[in-house]
Amino acid sequence: MGSIIGFSLIVAIVFTLIIVPFTTNQTKNKKGQKAVRRNQATVYIGVFALTSVVIFVCYYLFNIDRTISSLWFLLLVATIIGVLLARGREQLVKGVLFLGSLGFMVYILSAFLFNADEKFSASKMNEQVEIKAFDETKTPASVPPKFARNKMKKAFGQVPNTSYYELGELQIQKINGDYVYIAPVEFSGFFKWWNGKTTPGYFKMSATDASNNPKFVKAEMTYSPSAYLNKDLNRFIRNKNPNLIFYGEPRLEIDDDGKPFYIRTYGHFISARDGFDMKGIVMVDPATGATKKFTLDKVPAFIDGAVSPEAVSLQNSYFGKYIHGFWNSIFGKKDVKLPSDEGTVANVSPIFDEDGKMVYFTDFTSPKEGVDSMLGYSLTDARTGKATYYTGILEESYMDSQAALQIIEKKFIEKKWSGEMPVLYNFYGEASWLTPVLDSNGFLQNYFIVSAANPEISVFANTPNEALKLYKTALQRGGSSVDGTSNAEEKSTSGTVLRVFKEKAGDASVISFYLDNHQNYIVSSENAPLAIYLEAGDKVKLTYLDTGDSFMPVKELAIEGLQ
Repeated sequence: MGSIIGFSLIVAIVFTLIIVPFTTNQTKNKKGQKAVRRNQATVYIGVFALTSVVIFVCYYLFNIDRTISSLWFLLLVATIIGVLLARGREQLVKGVLFLGSLGFMVYILSAFLFNADEKFSASKMNEQVEIKAFDETKTPASVPPKFARNKMKKAFGQVPNTSYYELGELQIQKINGDYVYIAPVEFSGFFKWWNGKTTPGYFKMSATDASNNPKFVKAEMTYSPSAYLNKDLNRFIRNKNPNLIFYGEPRLEIDDDGKPFYIRTYGHFISARDGFDMKGIVMVDPATGATKKFTLDKVPAFIDGAVSPEAVSLQNSYFGKYIHGFWNSIFGKKDVKLPSDEGTVANVSPIFDEDGKMVYFTDFTSPKEGVDSMLGYSLTDARTGKATYYTGILEESYMDSQAALQIIEKKFIEKKWSGEMPVLYNFYGEASWLTPVLDSNGFLQNYFIVSAANPEISVFANTPNEALKLYKTALQRGGSSVDGTSNAEEKSTSGTVLRVFKEKAGDASVISFYLDNHQNYIVSSENAPLAIYLEAGDKVKLTYLDTGDSFMPVKELAIEGLQ
């Protein structure tokens, strides 16, 4: 609080000197001079007091940074008043100050016209063709946040004094190797804060297992986004860091011992007061108020999302729009690509990659209306802010996330189900959209996988791993090559068939068989036409992918006697 009072007093002194005239036209007798001095002193004191209050209220309510550039509007107002009240040479001097403040205002408000190249440079990404194949022996963090939030609301009875609180914003993170959703319990209003004083804790729920029930974890927090006055977390962070530039909302992070911390991303403007480039975080212990500042390269290991999703979304827009400058983004739009707005948080979707690191996913599409093809997609490291842009296989036309959602909507049009949180994966060498499907009440019904290049290849199942097994078969039915996971090894074997199961799939057949080596295999007649003649007792030679699945995909099959 002391910093904002000191800032208000210093600025008020300067503004008072600008506003109040130094010279007067009063009489020059001694008695008159004393009266003028008294009146002048009263005016100075009055203007100083009023200005101090105005500045304090503005900065306290709007919680903006206390830097010189943030004063541009108030400075303009003060110089206008100063010019109007001054006379003679003093008016000329203050007129120069007014012109200077006017030029400063133009510089502040027009910065976006000239800093597009700097914005693009700050957001530039490494480019690759395709992400690594997903290891299907693992489970993607695919429980949609809307469903998790619904389950947490139903479990809200675990919270003491329930009527005081409401559920805060969800976010995903990794705790002790498990992917979980975290949601703080927040105050539901001013008087609830006044009576409750502290929030009681947070909810935790698995982000990979939809059957998991939310668990309430007790952890009292004095400083929170829903508190008021100086306990308001945003105001508390600002008072501790009056000059920092923040972008994005505070987010709750839990360490491996279950202790909660709030973090907020800070950085600097690209130029003037426009644009944002992330540099680090401020971390607050919400129980004690202990505050620490870290640059992005020194963020504590337990923090997964050091970079705010809002900042990542902003960087994505810079990368997509300003490749050839500002004016091209308005008129020609050459090479311009727009980030999708289908993300779960600030138009991005936080997920975990094959190495267990949290990344923000975004797909990019064309600015041309009616085009639903994807131009590429990005993954941004949530700890460092470094991003990689994937072009995809240019010979193939990938559909974007919106098109994937439209397919789901048409697939379940009678039930009125819809998709949420579409994420692009590399499943078996095929770029594929994995999307949870929810009913109209927000409850999870199934998981839908569709090929980004071949929309006719799609499956759905109750769990992501079940959907993956079906998808592998669907790819074989469609004649696609199944490359397996990033760890899958191509192997050869031979043996005697003990059991066979055949099923019709459109114009093709899918054959599952069991060898005397006690392994199961699956092959499509699209890839091995003679497989339709396979019978128990046949001796076979085959090449397959060792994916570790119950049924491993066969690439080549030779049946003895049918050469």
